[in-house]
Amino acid sequence: MADIKSPSAADLAGEELVRQGIELLFFAYRDFTAEPDRILDEYGFGRAHHRVVHFVGRYPHMTVGELLEILRITKQSLNRVLGQLVRQGFIIQHRGLQDRRQRLLELTERGHQLERLLSAPQRARVGAAFKKAGAPAVEGFRKVLLGIIESEEDRRRFEHPPPTRR
Repeated sequence: MADIKSPSAADLAGEELVRQGIELLFFAYRDFTAEPDRILDEYGFGRAHHRVVHFVGRYPHMTVGELLEILRITKQSLNRVLGQLVRQGFIIQHRGLQDRRQRLLELTERGHQLERLLSAPQRARVGAAFKKAGAPAVEGFRKVLLGIIESEEDRRRFEHPPPTRR
């Protein structure tokens, strides 16, 4: 009969920390998205709209293909959300200079206003948490989040300083 090794107290404590970390992510995400969700609801938008507005705001003139790579959603899903944002004047599409088939995306002034409205409570929440935790904890938090991200390409996005905002 095989010898069944029971987990040590350290193994159980480690597993509990991991489970608690997962639970903390659930609660943090719920609270992180609560206020923007209320704002999005006023516009008849959902979280997919928020993600599109966020990334187009962070990376002006990104292509639709680049946005698809980041969001990892179907072209059909993106077209529905993006079409609504374009029709309602939050995003404008430009043709690429080298490749006229490319669609480069940019927030309009109305889009920038929405992005600021959605991100303000999130920036306040994360900023306050960073301030309370201190620099070493923030660096540890970044390392944990980077460790959770599967794609090496996505992790590389954070090797350099973030793009400047307008």
